[in-house]
Parts: sequence; C-alpha cells; structure tokens
Amino acid sequence: MSDLDRLLLKEEIEAFLYHEAELLDERRYEEWLDLFTEDAHYFMPMRRNVPHDEPEREFTRAGRDVNWFDEGKDTLTRRVKQILTGIHWAEEPPSRTCHIVSNVQVLAADAAEVTVKSRFLVYRNRVETETDFLVGKREDVLRRRDGGWKIARRKIVLDQNVLLAKNLTVFF
Repeated sequence: MSDLDRLLLKEEIEAFLYHEAELLDERRYEEWLDLFTEDAHYFMPMRRNVPHDEPEREFTRAGRDVNWFDEGKDTLTRRVKQILTGIHWAEEPPSRTCHIVSNVQVLAADAAEVTVKSRFLVYRNRVETETDFLVGKREDVLRRRDGGWKIARRKIVLDQNVLLAKNLTVFF
C-alpha cells in the first residue's frame, strides 16, 4: 500500500469513527447498531491492579471471566431497545454525552478488514449533579461491507480500574 493510500485509508477510518461518535451523542442508537456486523463482538474487560511481574492478570478474559461487557450484536440490540422504551431507570432522563475520539492508528489493513487503535474520552452528564469522565482506548476490527465500514470487533479498555460512575449504560 502506498503512502497516499495509507493516508486516504486513515482519513476514511477517522471519518467513520467520528460519524459513529456523532450518532451516539445524538442518541441515534438504531443507526449506531447498523454500524456493526451481525457477528460483532463488543468487549470491555475489567482492569485489575496486579504486581508488575504479572501483567497477564491485569485484564479479565473474554468468555472466561466477568467483564464490563462481553456481548454480541443481539445483546447490544436488546440494550438499545430497552433504552428506547423510555422506562430504563438508569437512562430516564437520558444522559447527555460527548464522545471524543483521537490518536487513530491503522495497525493492519487488507482489502476486507482493517485493525484500528484509538483513544477516547466519553463525558456523560445526567440530571443535575451526575457527571462522569470515562477515558481509555479501543481496538477495533472494521470490515468493508456494502461500500462502507462495519465494526466486527471492539475491545474497550478503560484507564481506570475502579468504575466511579453509578452505572455503565453509555456505549463506547
């Protein structure tokens, strides 16, 4: 891949990720779901404080340990439907969010898939007094489908190991 092709691909991926953030901030969750493949895996491990010589224990494992999220598209769809009922206790009234995506890096690419790393900051405000800042990184596998990109895999890693928010109903 030429330098120009790499640059154009990075621009295309960044535009996709920024569009995704805008959909979430505008609460256009059904459109957001359309950005996922049917076999998508949405994963957020829990982080643990471990000794420096045991880094393999820092994160919980998909399918084997308790995780913040370890879901497929079907579970994400059920979560969205629940929020959209208007009777979801943790999202009534709805949170106001701002998703900031940065440090986008295309790690690997072929004709069908791209592996991307990025950093995020999610600001959430609810009611009068609840404010949360969630900061971390994402590792995505994006697949080209129907002339656009779809999220096939997403691993979300929070920088904090203790969740200070009252709940975790926002999407990343």
